[in-house]
Amino acid sequence: MSNTLRVFCKGGDMSDLRSRVEHALKHEIAPALLLDGNGIEVLEVENGIASVRLSGVCAGCPATIMAVITSLEDELRKKVPEVEILEAVP
Repeated sequence: MSNTLRVFCKGGDMSDLRSRVEHALKHEIAPALLLDGNGIEVLEVENGIASVRLSGVCAGCPATIMAVITSLEDELRKKVPEVEILEAVP
């Protein structure tokens, strides 16, 4: 198992807000996901909504996805107040 949390950016154009979301998730909030071998991909940040895709162990269970997203969302709001909603997309 790798000791690197995978936080990906889709597309080449990263806004300041998206950069802040990715940084907060990668360095401050989501490193705990490593414990279960998971990753998170930031797909889009727009209109107060950050869309992410979870990968790894937690990606296959809807109940786990909701628990993880809820926890991440609470912490992300503290770090990046412009984000109101964190949504998981398949």
